[in-house]
Amino acid sequence: MIENRPVLNIVQHVILILGVTVFVFPIWLAFVASTHTARDVNSGIPLLPGDQMWENYAQVLGEGLSTIGAPPIGLMLFNSLIMALAITIGKIVISLLSSFAIVYFRFPFRVLAFWTIFVTLMLPVEVRILPTYEVVAQLGMLNSYAGLSIPLIASATATFLFRQFFMTVPDELTEAARVDGAGPMKFFRDILVPLSRTNLAALFVILFIYGWNQYLWPLLVTTDESYYTVVMGIQRMANAGEEQPLWNLIMATAILAMLPPVAVIIGMQRLFVRGLVETEK
Repeated sequence: MIENRPVLNIVQHVILILGVTVFVFPIWLAFVASTHTARDVNSGIPLLPGDQMWENYAQVLGEGLSTIGAPPIGLMLFNSLIMALAITIGKIVISLLSSFAIVYFRFPFRVLAFWTIFVTLMLPVEVRILPTYEVVAQLGMLNSYAGLSIPLIASATATFLFRQFFMTVPDELTEAARVDGAGPMKFFRDILVPLSRTNLAALFVILFIYGWNQYLWPLLVTTDESYYTVVMGIQRMANAGEEQPLWNLIMATAILAMLPPVAVIIGMQRLFVRGLVETEK
């Protein structure tokens, strides 16, 4: 019998409401600041929206802030989108294929190959950034979408997750596919990939946010403003030098930068949650 405890329910809801408030309040302040003039924001952020919303967003999307070397936000959003999608899709494709080879093919040093990939988890981009930059520069990929995305494509985490999932696929399914005449790639394409759709969705969300939030690597490999990402743009706007930062436009840019990751999370929410908590495939 489940006891009804009204007081406990009220306390739980109050705690949840407080947690949501702590999370949402800074976002609300950023949105409110993006609807006021720079003078209003510099004198103290109000709590209610102003009447400059359309003017501020139109300015950052169209004109940008050319005085501090920041191109229009629309271009930077596009660059961030291309980079995030290239990193996400590249990581997923390479991880799927490498996990498939490690689990279903027998070749010398197969286990060693996996653990070599897994050990690279201890080598983040910051550790290997100088040799990676030298290779990219020698290949002529500076100031290009390839230079932004290709060095960040390999993913030991995704390879490990797909390997663990492939190892749970029953051997009977593999034998049935072989009896039906399915070759390795047909088995991979028609059986393993559809079975991995929840894992794919969860990884897509995580990797997209990872690619979208990259700052240090784009800062190194891009000197051309046409390849700036939105995270770089926000940093350049905040560091305006001797000029007073236009915080209303900076907050408008930050709000716009949040929209694509939020849209990806909302669009894949159901599969994302299933991919994280589902134990039986």
